[in-house]
Amino acid sequence: MKFSERMNKLKTGKFFGRLYGIILLASIAFAFWGVFMLLTPGNFGTPRHLYFYLQSSIIFSVGACGFYFIVVMGLFDFSIGANVVLSSIVGVILSRQYGYAGLLFGCIACGTAIGFLNGFLYIKLKIPSMIVTIGLLLIYESIASFAAQGQKQSLPPALQGFGRAPGNMILAFTAFMLAGLIIRYTKIGTYCYAIGSNEYVAKNMGINVNKYKLYGFMLLHFFVGIMAVLSVSYGTSMTAITGMGSMARNFTPLMGCFFGLAFKKYGSPIIAIVVGGFIIAIIFNGFIAMGAPTTIQNVVTGAALLAIVALTLKHEKGAIVK
Repeated sequence: MKFSERMNKLKTGKFFGRLYGIILLASIAFAFWGVFMLLTPGNFGTPRHLYFYLQSSIIFSVGACGFYFIVVMGLFDFSIGANVVLSSIVGVILSRQYGYAGLLFGCIACGTAIGFLNGFLYIKLKIPSMIVTIGLLLIYESIASFAAQGQKQSLPPALQGFGRAPGNMILAFTAFMLAGLIIRYTKIGTYCYAIGSNEYVAKNMGINVNKYKLYGFMLLHFFVGIMAVLSVSYGTSMTAITGMGSMARNFTPLMGCFFGLAFKKYGSPIIAIVVGGFIIAIIFNGFIAMGAPTTIQNVVTGAALLAIVALTLKHEKGAIVK
């Protein structure tokens, strides 16, 4: 085989595709870092700053990994933020009696239970997932407010180990590895892609579509439970919010999930989610360093993310929200 033929074969192979995706992601991150470094020299992008950006971004990236399981099936969930608030409050309450075991179990078990309820009601009610989860969002916010009894729930200082390195890094990267293994090596990952590609064909292949949609919601909120552990540990407290105030917590994980969808074709969705979350953190903190108004930050950030996704994401049937 000629050298040129070998190179062409390498370029079309999985290894090169994954490597190309990683290089493209790194280039995007470097480009944003370079722009803000030029605009705000000395006030942005130092190694210490980048380390801070990474620690904040991995919180949302864990939630984005969970989001990926339902978004690839064309589903959506507006109750992510409400789950973070409720699971955090449950975890803090249990941590006072059971320490780290109570914090982890409270957040993750509460999150997974919410995922089961979301998926179950979506399947049984047979109405769009967006509508179901908006209704449930209001319920979860009310339950969180009742559980907190109108008071801010603070995590004891001795139990804040997951709010700083190395505890937060270990927990987050364990979650990333778990998500990658599920997507790559289990039926759940394979069937999620199949359902998102063509639900009708998936049914004809013998896939129990409702069963795997339920699994998708449970996995989403399992990872949201881990996100809750990281969030309340990083912020040291959680306050119940009502009136859909928790919805703002949905969108940063969703933007990270967009990177996973955009780079799915390169075979590295989880890596794309993690790096994408870091890119989002760079953009947010870059505008903060510039002293830009929040409205300008939102406009430019949204435009930049739409451009990135538009340039890399091909239209797929699974992108239709059900």
